Amino acid sequence: MNRITRRTALVGLSAFAIAPAFADEGWPNRPISLLTGYAAGGPTDTLARIVGEGLRRRLGEAVVIESKPGAAGTLAAAQLARATPDGYTLILLASGFATTAAMYRKLPYRPLEDFSMIGLLAEFPFVIATYADHPIGTAPDLLAQGSSNSKPLLYGTSGNGSNQHLAMELLAKMANLLVQHVPYRGGAAAIVDLLGKRLDFVVDPPSSLLEFINQGKLRALATTGASRHFSLPDVPTVAEAGVAGYRVLSWHGLAGPVGLPVSVSDRLAAESAATLAEPTLIEQFKALGISPKSSGAGEFRLRIAADIRAWNELIDSAGIERI
Repeated sequence: MNRITRRTALVGLSAFAIAPAFADEGWPNRPISLLTGYAAGGPTDTLARIVGEGLRRRLGEAVVIESKPGAAGTLAAAQLARATPDGYTLILLASGFATTAAMYRKLPYRPLEDFSMIGLLAEFPFVIATYADHPIGTAPDLLAQGSSNSKPLLYGTSGNGSNQHLAMELLAKMANLLVQHVPYRGGAAAIVDLLGKRLDFVVDPPSSLLEFINQGKLRALATTGASRHFSLPDVPTVAEAGVAGYRVLSWHGLAGPVGLPVSVSDRLAAESAATLAEPTLIEQFKALGISPKSSGAGEFRLRIAADIRAWNELIDSAGIERI
């Protein structure tokens, strides 16, 4: 009797274990939740709404954006890691996902093992900007003053351990700059203090800075990509300014919980890529200073893993204290 009971239990467990494989039948037939780890109205939320609307048109079901800000995006990632892998709960990952994996001593999930990566969606450089009448007028000025002054230059970012923070610390290490990080709860607060001349410069996405730059309130010194940004064609890259080999690109991508059916993941990847090719979406991205960037699941996973390794190496070599 005990043997039969155990066998019956094992059969039942086996049936339960393979159940998710059938979750994609008729998918989707109800609304999909798309989580973001940042505040509503911010760049990530705006991007999620653009992508979500594109997926809605192609999948025929509503894509509901759920903002779950806090702890540098880890709250939303933890929620996704616990979700049922049926294709109805997804997340728009930001590149901060890789920096938190390196910066945080302990996370409520495993950054690579607990997620089904679907594909890359977008990428963009950061902009290094100062206020309009700051004595630092160019990127070479910044490099010269940062490497010769006895007093550190103050720079602001959206938070300790953010992608912007580590991007600047990498530059400081490569160019031997004396800088002091001033973390804020969001990039908007850092920009306010820059406009008030309480900081020397900020590091932030184009979407946050372009309006102020175009109004003449801020001056863009450099961008962090491999080539000049389309929205700031007259602004050099950090590498052009004299730091050979420097490049930092931020990105956004789509992911689901581990165990997502391959058919669902493949369809999401295909529909996302098709959405990114739509002229309307390209224009919407362009207005945000973002470039559409599509990739497969494997390439996206490799990129995240490479970023985590690179940030870990920087944190260790620069002696940055983990959180």
